[in-house]
Amino acid sequence: MTTNASSPADEPAAQPAPGGPPATHPPLQGGQRVLGTIALSAAVFMNVLDTSIANVSLPAISGDLGVSTSQGTWVITSFAVANAIALPLTGWLTMRFGQVRLFIASVLLFIVASWLCGLAPNLESLIAFRVLQGLVAGPMIPLSQTLMLGSYPREKSGMALAFWAMTTLVAPVAGPLLGGWISDNYSWPWIFYINIPVGLVAAWVSWSIYHKRESPIRKLPIDTMGLVLLVVWIAALQIMLDKGKELDWFASGTIVMLAVVAVVGFVFFVIWELTDRHPVVDLRLFAGRNFTVGALTLSIAYAVFFGNVVLLPLWLQTQMGYTATDAGMVTAPIGLLAIVFTPIVGRMLARTDPRILVTIAFGVFAAVSFMRSNFTPQSDIVTLLEPTVLQGAGMAAFFVPLVSLTLAGLPPDKIASASGLSNFLRITAGAFGTSISTTMWEDRAAMHHAHLTEHIASGSGATSQALSSMQGAGMSPEQALASINNLINGQALTMSVVDIFYGSAIIFLVLTAMVWLAKPGKRGAGAPVDAGGAH
Repeated sequence: MTTNASSPADEPAAQPAPGGPPATHPPLQGGQRVLGTIALSAAVFMNVLDTSIANVSLPAISGDLGVSTSQGTWVITSFAVANAIALPLTGWLTMRFGQVRLFIASVLLFIVASWLCGLAPNLESLIAFRVLQGLVAGPMIPLSQTLMLGSYPREKSGMALAFWAMTTLVAPVAGPLLGGWISDNYSWPWIFYINIPVGLVAAWVSWSIYHKRESPIRKLPIDTMGLVLLVVWIAALQIMLDKGKELDWFASGTIVMLAVVAVVGFVFFVIWELTDRHPVVDLRLFAGRNFTVGALTLSIAYAVFFGNVVLLPLWLQTQMGYTATDAGMVTAPIGLLAIVFTPIVGRMLARTDPRILVTIAFGVFAAVSFMRSNFTPQSDIVTLLEPTVLQGAGMAAFFVPLVSLTLAGLPPDKIASASGLSNFLRITAGAFGTSISTTMWEDRAAMHHAHLTEHIASGSGATSQALSSMQGAGMSPEQALASINNLINGQALTMSVVDIFYGSAIIFLVLTAMVWLAKPGKRGAGAPVDAGGAH
Protein backbone atom coordinates (compact mmCIF):
# COMPACT_ATOMS: atom_id res chain seq x y z
CA MET A 1 0.00 0.00 0.00
CA THR A 2 1.55 3.23 -1.13
CA THR A 3 1.29 6.32 1.06
CA ASN A 4 -1.02 8.82 -0.56
CA ALA A 5 0.33 12.35 -0.89
CA SER A 6 -3.09 13.86 -0.59
CA SER A 7 -3.85 11.92 2.60
CA PRO A 8 -1.75 12.43 5.72
CA ALA A 9 -0.96 9.52 7.96
CA ASP A 10 -3.67 8.66 10.41
CA GLU A 11 -1.46 7.01 13.03
CA PRO A 12 -0.42 9.33 15.89
CA ALA A 13 3.10 10.44 16.58
CA ALA A 14 4.68 8.96 13.47
CA GLN A 15 8.46 9.23 13.73
CA PRO A 16 10.64 9.89 10.69
CA ALA A 17 13.16 7.31 9.63
CA PRO A 18 16.78 8.49 9.66
CA GLY A 19 17.31 10.51 6.52
CA GLY A 20 13.66 10.03 5.53
CA PRO A 21 10.85 12.53 5.03
CA PRO A 22 9.55 14.50 8.03
CA ALA A 23 6.82 12.94 10.14
CA THR A 24 3.27 13.99 9.41
CA HIS A 25 0.87 15.13 12.13
CA PRO A 26 -2.09 12.93 13.11
CA PRO A 27 -5.49 13.97 11.78
CA LEU A 28 -7.71 16.32 13.75
CA GLN A 29 -10.66 14.92 15.64
CA GLY A 30 -14.26 15.97 16.29
CA GLY A 31 -14.96 19.65 16.85
CA GLN A 32 -11.42 20.74 16.03
CA ARG A 33 -11.70 19.23 12.58
CA VAL A 34 -15.06 20.93 11.99
CA LEU A 35 -13.79 24.34 13.16
CA GLY A 36 -10.58 23.95 11.16
CA THR A 37 -12.56 23.09 8.03
CA ILE A 38 -14.83 26.12 8.48
CA ALA A 39 -11.92 28.50 9.14
CA LEU A 40 -9.90 27.32 6.15
CA SER A 41 -12.98 27.42 3.91
CA ALA A 42 -13.81 30.96 5.04
CA ALA A 43 -10.28 32.13 4.17
CA VAL A 44 -10.46 30.48 0.74
CA PHE A 45 -13.93 31.90 0.08
CA MET A 46 -12.71 35.41 0.98
CA ASN A 47 -9.71 35.03 -1.32
CA VAL A 48 -11.53 33.60 -4.35
CA LEU A 49 -14.44 36.01 -3.90
CA ASP A 50 -12.06 38.96 -4.13
CA THR A 51 -10.83 37.87 -7.56
CA SER A 52 -14.30 38.28 -9.05
CA ILE A 53 -16.19 40.71 -6.82
CA ALA A 54 -14.29 43.75 -8.11
CA ASN A 55 -15.17 43.00 -11.74
CA VAL A 56 -18.82 44.00 -11.47
CA SER A 57 -17.94 47.01 -9.26
CA LEU A 58 -15.47 48.42 -11.80
CA PRO A 59 -17.81 51.12 -13.20
CA ALA A 60 -18.51 52.40 -9.69
CA ILE A 61 -14.81 52.40 -8.79
CA SER A 62 -13.81 54.17 -12.02
CA GLY A 63 -16.54 56.80 -11.66
CA ASP A 64 -15.76 57.52 -8.01
CA LEU A 65 -12.02 57.88 -8.66
CA GLY A 66 -12.57 59.99 -11.78
CA VAL A 67 -10.88 57.67 -14.30
CA SER A 68 -12.04 55.90 -17.45
CA THR A 69 -13.22 52.30 -17.34
CA SER A 70 -10.17 51.21 -19.38
CA GLN A 71 -7.89 52.78 -16.76
CA GLY A 72 -9.96 51.19 -14.03
CA THR A 73 -9.29 47.71 -15.40
CA TRP A 74 -5.80 47.99 -13.89
CA VAL A 75 -7.54 47.31 -10.57
CA ILE A 76 -8.23 43.81 -11.92
CA THR A 77 -4.97 43.38 -13.82
CA SER A 78 -2.72 44.41 -10.91
CA PHE A 79 -4.26 41.81 -8.59
CA ALA A 80 -4.10 39.07 -11.24
CA VAL A 81 -0.41 39.73 -12.03
CA ALA A 82 0.66 39.78 -8.37
CA ASN A 83 -1.39 36.70 -7.52
CA ALA A 84 0.01 34.75 -10.47
CA ILE A 85 3.57 35.58 -9.37
CA ALA A 86 3.00 34.54 -5.76
CA LEU A 87 1.20 31.23 -6.40
CA PRO A 88 4.14 29.16 -7.72
CA LEU A 89 6.34 30.54 -4.91
CA THR A 90 4.21 28.81 -2.28
CA GLY A 91 6.40 25.72 -1.97
CA TRP A 92 9.62 27.69 -1.50
CA LEU A 93 8.02 30.11 0.98
CA THR A 94 6.60 27.17 2.94
CA MET A 95 10.04 25.63 3.34
CA ARG A 96 11.43 28.98 4.54
CA PHE A 97 8.70 29.95 7.03
CA GLY A 98 6.47 26.92 7.66
CA GLN A 99 3.02 26.31 6.23
CA VAL A 100 1.00 27.42 9.28
CA ARG A 101 2.93 30.65 9.88
CA LEU A 102 2.84 31.47 6.16
CA PHE A 103 -0.91 30.83 5.93
CA ILE A 104 -1.76 32.96 8.99
CA ALA A 105 0.56 35.76 7.81
CA SER A 106 -1.07 35.67 4.35
CA VAL A 107 -4.57 35.96 5.85
CA LEU A 108 -3.63 38.83 8.17
CA LEU A 109 -1.78 40.73 5.43
CA PHE A 110 -4.74 40.15 3.11
CA ILE A 111 -6.95 41.86 5.70
CA VAL A 112 -4.56 44.84 5.90
CA ALA A 113 -4.37 45.09 2.10
CA SER A 114 -8.18 44.94 1.84
CA TRP A 115 -8.52 47.74 4.39
CA LEU A 116 -6.01 49.87 2.47
CA CYS A 117 -7.85 49.19 -0.82
CA GLY A 118 -11.07 50.52 0.72
CA LEU A 119 -9.30 53.65 1.93
CA ALA A 120 -7.49 54.33 -1.38
CA PRO A 121 -8.00 58.00 -2.36
CA ASN A 122 -6.97 57.60 -6.01
CA LEU A 123 -6.36 54.99 -8.71
CA GLU A 124 -2.59 54.85 -8.25
CA SER A 125 -2.81 53.97 -4.56
CA LEU A 126 -5.62 51.48 -5.18
CA ILE A 127 -3.51 49.68 -7.80
CA ALA A 128 -0.54 49.57 -5.39
CA PHE A 129 -2.68 48.10 -2.62
CA ARG A 130 -4.22 45.59 -5.05
CA VAL A 131 -0.69 44.45 -5.95
CA LEU A 132 -0.01 43.89 -2.25
CA GLN A 133 -3.33 42.08 -1.90
CA GLY A 134 -2.54 39.79 -4.85
CA LEU A 135 0.94 38.97 -3.55
CA VAL A 136 -0.21 37.96 -0.06
CA ALA A 137 -3.24 36.11 -1.46
CA GLY A 138 -1.06 33.73 -3.50
CA PRO A 139 -0.13 31.17 -0.79
CA MET A 140 -3.58 31.12 0.83
CA ILE A 141 -5.33 28.75 -1.59
CA PRO A 142 -2.64 26.03 -1.90
CA LEU A 143 -1.83 26.16 1.83
CA SER A 144 -5.50 25.91 2.80
CA GLN A 145 -5.65 22.81 0.62
CA THR A 146 -2.55 21.36 2.31
CA LEU A 147 -3.82 22.09 5.84
CA MET A 148 -7.27 20.70 4.99
CA LEU A 149 -5.74 17.42 3.78
CA GLY A 150 -3.69 17.22 6.96
CA SER A 151 -6.83 17.62 9.09
CA TYR A 152 -8.47 14.41 7.82
CA PRO A 153 -7.41 10.75 8.02
CA ARG A 154 -6.18 9.13 4.84
CA GLU A 155 -9.45 7.35 4.09
CA LYS A 156 -11.33 10.66 4.21
CA SER A 157 -8.98 12.72 2.05
CA GLY A 158 -11.63 12.80 -0.68
CA MET A 159 -14.03 14.50 1.72
CA ALA A 160 -11.33 17.00 2.69
CA LEU A 161 -10.87 17.93 -0.96
CA ALA A 162 -14.64 18.11 -1.41
CA PHE A 163 -15.10 20.62 1.42
CA TRP A 164 -12.19 22.67 0.08
CA ALA A 165 -13.52 22.56 -3.48
CA MET A 166 -17.02 23.74 -2.59
CA THR A 167 -15.72 27.16 -1.54
CA THR A 168 -13.58 27.56 -4.65
CA LEU A 169 -16.53 26.63 -6.87
CA VAL A 170 -19.20 28.80 -5.25
CA ALA A 171 -17.16 31.97 -4.64
CA PRO A 172 -16.62 32.93 -8.33
CA VAL A 173 -20.39 32.69 -8.89
CA ALA A 174 -21.25 34.61 -5.70
CA GLY A 175 -18.69 37.36 -6.39
CA PRO A 176 -20.52 39.22 -9.17
CA LEU A 177 -23.86 38.97 -7.34
CA LEU A 178 -22.44 40.23 -4.05
CA GLY A 179 -20.32 42.91 -5.73
CA GLY A 180 -23.28 44.26 -7.67
CA TRP A 181 -25.50 44.31 -4.58
CA ILE A 182 -22.87 46.12 -2.47
CA SER A 183 -22.15 48.67 -5.21
CA ASP A 184 -25.87 49.35 -5.72
CA ASN A 185 -26.82 49.61 -2.04
CA TYR A 186 -23.66 50.85 -0.30
CA SER A 187 -20.35 51.97 -1.85
CA TRP A 188 -17.50 50.14 -3.57
CA PRO A 189 -15.01 50.25 -0.62
CA TRP A 190 -17.28 47.80 1.20
CA ILE A 191 -16.36 45.04 -1.29
CA PHE A 192 -12.96 45.19 0.44
CA TYR A 193 -14.09 45.98 4.01
CA ILE A 194 -16.20 42.80 4.22
CA ASN A 195 -12.93 40.82 4.18
CA ILE A 196 -11.86 42.22 7.56
CA PRO A 197 -14.22 40.41 9.98
CA VAL A 198 -14.14 37.18 7.94
CA GLY A 199 -10.35 37.20 7.77
CA LEU A 200 -9.85 37.99 11.46
CA VAL A 201 -12.07 35.11 12.58
CA ALA A 202 -10.49 32.71 10.06
CA ALA A 203 -6.96 33.66 11.16
CA TRP A 204 -7.73 33.36 14.90
CA VAL A 205 -9.44 29.98 14.60
CA SER A 206 -6.79 28.63 12.21
CA TRP A 207 -3.94 29.67 14.51
CA SER A 208 -5.58 28.24 17.62
CA ILE A 209 -6.01 24.87 15.90
CA TYR A 210 -2.95 24.56 13.65
CA HIS A 211 -0.11 26.41 15.42
CA LYS A 212 1.18 23.16 16.96
CA ARG A 213 1.09 21.42 13.56
CA GLU A 214 3.82 23.46 11.89
CA SER A 215 5.79 21.94 9.02
CA PRO A 216 9.61 21.62 9.15
CA ILE A 217 11.60 24.67 8.07
CA ARG A 218 14.63 24.57 5.79
CA LYS A 219 16.75 27.70 5.34
CA LEU A 220 17.54 27.35 1.64
CA PRO A 221 19.46 29.96 -0.36
CA ILE A 222 17.31 32.50 -2.17
CA ASP A 223 17.13 31.81 -5.91
CA THR A 224 17.34 35.48 -6.88
CA MET A 225 17.71 34.95 -10.62
CA GLY A 226 14.82 32.48 -10.75
CA LEU A 227 12.63 34.90 -8.80
CA VAL A 228 13.45 37.81 -11.13
CA LEU A 229 12.77 35.72 -14.24
CA LEU A 230 9.49 34.49 -12.72
CA VAL A 231 8.30 38.05 -12.04
CA VAL A 232 9.28 39.25 -15.53
CA TRP A 233 7.63 36.56 -17.67
CA ILE A 234 4.47 36.18 -15.58
CA ALA A 235 3.91 39.96 -15.37
CA ALA A 236 4.39 40.31 -19.13
CA LEU A 237 2.05 37.39 -19.85
CA GLN A 238 -0.74 38.55 -17.51
CA ILE A 239 -0.67 42.13 -18.77
CA MET A 240 -0.71 40.87 -22.36
CA LEU A 241 -3.77 38.69 -21.66
CA ASP A 242 -5.64 41.41 -19.78
CA LYS A 243 -4.89 44.23 -22.22
CA GLY A 244 -4.72 42.28 -25.50
CA LYS A 245 -8.34 42.72 -26.52
CA GLU A 246 -8.34 46.41 -25.60
CA LEU A 247 -5.17 47.07 -27.66
CA ASP A 248 -6.21 44.89 -30.64
CA TRP A 249 -3.75 42.13 -29.82
CA PHE A 250 -0.75 41.77 -32.12
CA ALA A 251 -1.66 44.84 -34.13
CA SER A 252 -0.28 46.67 -31.10
CA GLY A 253 3.45 47.09 -30.61
CA THR A 254 2.93 46.95 -26.85
CA ILE A 255 1.33 43.51 -27.04
CA VAL A 256 4.07 42.23 -29.37
CA MET A 257 6.74 43.47 -26.94
CA LEU A 258 4.98 41.85 -23.98
CA ALA A 259 4.67 38.56 -25.89
CA VAL A 260 8.40 38.54 -26.72
CA VAL A 261 9.33 39.30 -23.09
CA ALA A 262 6.98 36.57 -21.84
CA VAL A 263 8.31 33.89 -24.21
CA VAL A 264 12.01 34.73 -23.78
CA GLY A 265 11.62 35.13 -20.02
CA PHE A 266 9.78 31.80 -19.76
CA VAL A 267 12.45 29.92 -21.73
CA PHE A 268 15.27 31.29 -19.56
CA PHE A 269 13.21 30.65 -16.42
CA VAL A 270 12.68 26.97 -17.28
CA ILE A 271 16.37 26.45 -18.10
CA TRP A 272 17.49 28.18 -14.90
CA GLU A 273 15.05 26.40 -12.59
CA LEU A 274 15.92 22.95 -13.98
CA THR A 275 19.63 23.52 -13.44
CA ASP A 276 19.64 25.42 -10.13
CA ARG A 277 20.25 23.40 -6.95
CA HIS A 278 17.59 25.28 -4.96
CA PRO A 279 14.97 26.47 -7.49
CA VAL A 280 12.31 28.91 -6.39
CA VAL A 281 9.72 26.81 -8.29
CA ASP A 282 10.04 23.02 -8.35
CA LEU A 283 9.53 22.26 -12.06
CA ARG A 284 10.74 18.70 -11.47
CA LEU A 285 7.19 17.95 -10.33
CA PHE A 286 6.37 17.62 -14.03
CA ALA A 287 8.49 14.45 -14.11
CA GLY A 288 5.52 12.74 -12.44
CA ARG A 289 2.94 11.50 -14.93
CA ASN A 290 -0.07 12.07 -12.70
CA PHE A 291 0.93 15.60 -11.77
CA THR A 292 1.52 16.53 -15.41
CA VAL A 293 -1.65 14.93 -16.77
CA GLY A 294 -3.79 16.12 -13.87
CA ALA A 295 -2.53 19.70 -13.86
CA LEU A 296 -2.75 20.11 -17.65
CA THR A 297 -6.20 18.51 -17.89
CA LEU A 298 -7.48 20.67 -15.04
CA SER A 299 -6.02 23.80 -16.63
CA ILE A 300 -7.47 23.20 -20.10
CA ALA A 301 -10.88 22.29 -18.72
CA TYR A 302 -10.88 25.33 -16.43
CA ALA A 303 -9.90 27.61 -19.32
CA VAL A 304 -12.88 26.43 -21.39
CA PHE A 305 -15.23 26.48 -18.41
CA PHE A 306 -14.18 29.95 -17.23
CA GLY A 307 -14.27 31.37 -20.76
CA ASN A 308 -17.90 30.25 -21.03
CA VAL A 309 -18.71 31.64 -17.56
CA VAL A 310 -17.47 35.05 -18.72
CA LEU A 311 -19.06 34.88 -22.18
CA LEU A 312 -22.59 33.83 -21.21
CA PRO A 313 -23.40 36.93 -19.08
CA LEU A 314 -21.87 39.20 -21.75
CA TRP A 315 -24.17 37.74 -24.38
CA LEU A 316 -27.19 37.93 -22.10
CA GLN A 317 -26.56 41.60 -21.32
CA THR A 318 -25.64 42.80 -24.81
CA GLN A 319 -28.06 40.74 -26.92
CA MET A 320 -30.86 39.52 -24.67
CA GLY A 321 -31.48 42.75 -22.77
CA TYR A 322 -30.66 41.30 -19.35
CA THR A 323 -29.40 43.52 -16.55
CA ALA A 324 -26.16 42.61 -14.76
CA THR A 325 -28.17 41.26 -11.81
CA ASP A 326 -30.46 39.20 -14.05
CA ALA A 327 -27.50 37.77 -15.93
CA GLY A 328 -25.92 36.87 -12.60
CA MET A 329 -29.10 35.06 -11.58
CA VAL A 330 -28.92 32.94 -14.75
CA THR A 331 -25.34 31.84 -13.94
CA ALA A 332 -25.76 31.55 -10.14
CA PRO A 333 -27.50 28.11 -10.18
CA ILE A 334 -24.18 26.59 -11.29
CA GLY A 335 -23.37 26.30 -7.60
CA LEU A 336 -26.58 24.53 -6.55
CA LEU A 337 -25.87 20.97 -7.68
CA ALA A 338 -22.14 21.53 -7.09
CA ILE A 339 -22.85 22.02 -3.38
CA VAL A 340 -25.15 18.99 -3.28
CA PHE A 341 -22.95 16.56 -5.19
CA THR A 342 -19.43 17.57 -4.11
CA PRO A 343 -19.58 15.77 -0.71
CA ILE A 344 -21.06 12.71 -2.46
CA VAL A 345 -18.17 12.69 -4.93
CA GLY A 346 -15.73 13.09 -2.03
CA ARG A 347 -17.06 9.89 -0.44
CA MET A 348 -17.07 8.07 -3.79
CA LEU A 349 -13.35 8.70 -4.25
CA ALA A 350 -12.60 6.03 -1.64
CA ARG A 351 -13.99 3.29 -3.89
CA THR A 352 -14.15 4.74 -7.41
CA ASP A 353 -11.42 5.34 -9.96
CA PRO A 354 -11.18 9.17 -10.13
CA ARG A 355 -10.67 8.95 -13.91
CA ILE A 356 -14.22 7.55 -14.21
CA LEU A 357 -15.64 10.48 -12.23
CA VAL A 358 -13.73 13.00 -14.35
CA THR A 359 -14.92 11.30 -17.54
CA ILE A 360 -18.53 11.62 -16.34
CA ALA A 361 -17.94 15.28 -15.48
CA PHE A 362 -16.54 16.08 -18.91
CA GLY A 363 -19.47 14.24 -20.48
CA VAL A 364 -21.83 16.50 -18.52
CA PHE A 365 -19.85 19.60 -19.55
CA ALA A 366 -20.01 18.50 -23.20
CA ALA A 367 -23.78 17.96 -22.94
CA VAL A 368 -24.20 21.40 -21.33
CA SER A 369 -22.20 23.03 -24.12
CA PHE A 370 -24.23 21.22 -26.79
CA MET A 371 -27.45 22.43 -25.11
CA ARG A 372 -26.15 26.00 -25.14
CA SER A 373 -25.19 25.69 -28.80
CA ASN A 374 -28.94 25.65 -29.51
CA PHE A 375 -29.57 29.03 -27.86
CA THR A 376 -31.34 31.67 -29.95
CA PRO A 377 -32.36 35.30 -29.27
CA GLN A 378 -35.83 33.89 -28.49
CA SER A 379 -34.60 31.43 -25.80
CA ASP A 380 -36.66 31.77 -22.62
CA ILE A 381 -35.39 31.73 -19.04
CA VAL A 382 -36.10 28.02 -18.57
CA THR A 383 -34.04 27.13 -21.67
CA LEU A 384 -31.18 29.26 -20.36
CA LEU A 385 -31.30 27.81 -16.83
CA GLU A 386 -31.49 24.09 -17.69
CA PRO A 387 -27.86 23.66 -18.78
CA THR A 388 -26.66 25.98 -16.01
CA VAL A 389 -28.23 23.84 -13.28
CA LEU A 390 -26.94 20.64 -14.92
CA GLN A 391 -23.43 22.10 -15.09
CA GLY A 392 -23.25 22.14 -11.28
CA ALA A 393 -23.33 18.33 -11.21
CA GLY A 394 -20.42 18.23 -13.64
CA MET A 395 -18.41 20.67 -11.53
CA ALA A 396 -18.72 18.42 -8.48
CA ALA A 397 -17.26 15.43 -10.34
CA PHE A 398 -14.63 17.47 -12.18
CA PHE A 399 -12.67 19.46 -9.64
CA VAL A 400 -12.18 17.13 -6.67
CA PRO A 401 -11.13 13.95 -8.59
CA LEU A 402 -8.72 15.90 -10.80
CA VAL A 403 -7.06 17.58 -7.81
CA SER A 404 -6.70 14.22 -6.08
CA LEU A 405 -5.17 12.68 -9.22
CA THR A 406 -2.76 15.61 -9.51
CA LEU A 407 -1.48 15.33 -5.93
CA ALA A 408 -1.58 11.53 -5.62
CA GLY A 409 1.69 9.76 -4.90
CA LEU A 410 3.60 12.88 -3.87
CA PRO A 411 5.37 12.98 -0.48
CA PRO A 412 3.80 15.32 2.12
CA ASP A 413 6.63 17.87 1.87
CA LYS A 414 5.86 18.32 -1.86
CA ILE A 415 2.12 18.95 -1.51
CA ALA A 416 2.40 22.72 -0.96
CA SER A 417 4.69 23.11 -4.00
CA ALA A 418 2.46 20.92 -6.18
CA SER A 419 -0.72 22.67 -5.06
CA GLY A 420 0.77 26.12 -5.66
CA LEU A 421 2.06 25.19 -9.11
CA SER A 422 -1.16 23.46 -10.22
CA ASN A 423 -3.30 26.36 -8.97
CA PHE A 424 -1.04 28.79 -10.83
CA LEU A 425 -1.54 26.82 -14.04
CA ARG A 426 -5.31 26.72 -13.48
CA ILE A 427 -5.68 30.45 -12.81
CA THR A 428 -3.39 31.39 -15.70
CA ALA A 429 -5.40 29.07 -17.96
CA GLY A 430 -8.54 30.90 -16.83
CA ALA A 431 -7.00 34.18 -18.00
CA PHE A 432 -6.21 32.56 -21.36
CA GLY A 433 -9.75 31.22 -21.60
CA THR A 434 -11.27 34.64 -20.95
CA SER A 435 -9.08 36.40 -23.53
CA ILE A 436 -9.50 33.73 -26.20
CA SER A 437 -13.29 33.38 -25.81
CA THR A 438 -14.06 37.12 -25.87
CA THR A 439 -11.73 37.70 -28.82
CA MET A 440 -13.16 34.76 -30.78
CA TRP A 441 -16.67 35.99 -30.04
CA GLU A 442 -16.00 39.33 -31.73
CA ASP A 443 -13.97 37.86 -34.60
CA ARG A 444 -16.55 35.21 -35.52
CA ALA A 445 -19.35 37.76 -35.11
CA ALA A 446 -17.63 39.93 -37.73
CA MET A 447 -17.38 36.90 -40.04
CA HIS A 448 -21.06 35.99 -39.58
CA HIS A 449 -22.04 39.64 -40.09
CA ALA A 450 -20.22 39.68 -43.42
CA HIS A 451 -21.90 36.44 -44.55
CA LEU A 452 -25.36 37.62 -43.51
CA THR A 453 -24.87 40.97 -45.22
CA GLU A 454 -24.18 39.18 -48.50
CA HIS A 455 -27.78 37.94 -48.43
CA ILE A 456 -29.21 41.42 -47.84
CA ALA A 457 -28.61 42.63 -51.34
CA SER A 458 -30.45 45.82 -52.19
CA GLY A 459 -32.06 44.16 -55.19
CA SER A 460 -33.57 41.17 -53.35
CA GLY A 461 -37.34 41.04 -52.96
CA ALA A 462 -37.23 40.26 -49.22
CA THR A 463 -34.95 43.22 -48.53
CA SER A 464 -37.05 45.60 -50.61
CA GLN A 465 -40.22 44.44 -48.88
CA ALA A 466 -38.69 44.86 -45.40
CA LEU A 467 -37.40 48.34 -46.24
CA SER A 468 -40.77 49.34 -47.68
CA SER A 469 -42.59 48.14 -44.54
CA MET A 470 -40.25 50.06 -42.26
CA GLN A 471 -40.51 53.24 -44.31
CA GLY A 472 -44.27 52.81 -44.36
CA ALA A 473 -44.15 52.76 -40.55
CA GLY A 474 -42.51 56.19 -40.59
CA MET A 475 -38.80 55.36 -40.77
CA SER A 476 -36.45 57.19 -43.09
CA PRO A 477 -34.40 55.04 -45.54
CA GLU A 478 -31.34 55.51 -43.32
CA GLN A 479 -33.24 54.47 -40.19
CA ALA A 480 -34.63 51.40 -41.96
CA LEU A 481 -31.15 50.30 -43.06
CA ALA A 482 -29.77 50.93 -39.56
CA SER A 483 -32.56 48.82 -38.07
CA ILE A 484 -31.76 45.92 -40.40
CA ASN A 485 -28.06 46.26 -39.56
CA ASN A 486 -28.85 46.04 -35.83
CA LEU A 487 -30.79 42.84 -36.45
CA ILE A 488 -27.85 41.43 -38.37
CA ASN A 489 -25.46 42.38 -35.54
CA GLY A 490 -27.63 40.59 -33.00
CA GLN A 491 -27.87 37.45 -35.12
CA ALA A 492 -24.12 37.49 -35.84
CA LEU A 493 -23.19 37.78 -32.16
CA THR A 494 -25.60 35.00 -31.25
CA MET A 495 -24.27 32.73 -34.00
CA SER A 496 -20.75 33.46 -32.78
CA VAL A 497 -21.47 32.55 -29.14
CA VAL A 498 -23.21 29.37 -30.33
CA ASP A 499 -20.06 28.46 -32.29
CA ILE A 500 -17.94 28.83 -29.15
CA PHE A 501 -20.32 26.67 -27.09
CA TYR A 502 -20.20 23.99 -29.78
CA GLY A 503 -16.40 24.12 -29.89
CA SER A 504 -16.30 23.87 -26.10
CA ALA A 505 -18.32 20.66 -26.26
CA ILE A 506 -15.78 19.12 -28.65
CA ILE A 507 -12.87 20.09 -26.37
CA PHE A 508 -14.53 18.46 -23.34
CA LEU A 509 -15.03 15.26 -25.31
CA VAL A 510 -11.32 15.24 -26.23
CA LEU A 511 -10.38 15.80 -22.58
CA THR A 512 -12.22 12.63 -21.59
CA ALA A 513 -9.47 10.72 -23.40
CA MET A 514 -6.65 12.87 -21.98
CA VAL A 515 -7.45 12.10 -18.33
CA TRP A 516 -6.93 8.36 -18.96
CA LEU A 517 -3.23 9.03 -19.53
CA ALA A 518 -2.95 9.30 -15.73
CA LYS A 519 -2.34 6.17 -13.66
CA PRO A 520 -5.40 4.60 -12.02
CA GLY A 521 -6.15 5.15 -8.36
CA LYS A 522 -5.57 2.22 -6.02
CA ARG A 523 -8.46 1.92 -3.62
CA GLY A 524 -8.60 0.13 -0.35
CA ALA A 525 -8.47 0.71 3.35
CA GLY A 526 -6.74 3.95 4.01
CA ALA A 527 -5.83 4.60 0.41
CA PRO A 528 -8.67 6.35 -1.32
CA VAL A 529 -6.75 7.91 -4.13
CA ASP A 530 -3.30 6.69 -4.91
CA ALA A 531 -1.79 6.96 -8.31
CA GLY A 532 0.84 4.40 -7.67
CA GLY A 533 3.57 6.96 -7.14
CA ALA A 534 4.46 10.22 -8.72
CA HIS A 535 6.12 8.71 -11.73
